Amino acid sequence: MIKKATITDSISVAELANLLWPHHEIDELDEEFKQLICSENAACFVYYDETVPVGFAQCELRRDYVEGTESIPVGYLEGIYVRSEYRMKGIAKELLFHCEQWAKSLGCSEFASDCELHNTESFKFHLNAGFEEANRIICFTKKLC
Repeated sequence: MIKKATITDSISVAELANLLWPHHEIDELDEEFKQLICSENAACFVYYDETVPVGFAQCELRRDYVEGTESIPVGYLEGIYVRSEYRMKGIAKELLFHCEQWAKSLGCSEFASDCELHNTESFKFHLNAGFEEANRIICFTKKLC
């Protein structure tokens, strides 16, 4: 079962997100997801195996330029994760579909996402889900003294 997350789902989403982004604290993620869940410009969807949360997808509206798109706003997949033992069952595609429908309901005609260059699993998922590669970039940072 997939449902749009509510405040009561925030800790479950945070725990799943911590598996995707382990460098964050669960409390920090919980606060972030509470804010996203309450936002009109974001949505989180959770996949439950009966009562056990096994996957989530986070999407938002982006009103700035999104690489490879021509319209504003653009629905954007910010994160998606399915526990390893539940993968290859179409759960991520179902979660993505809910994100896309949410974006369409808000007037979006395009949907976008990204992944790290080394994340071949995510790259394959995106291609299999119908995304087309728009561009590759290398980002740089430097400390200002």
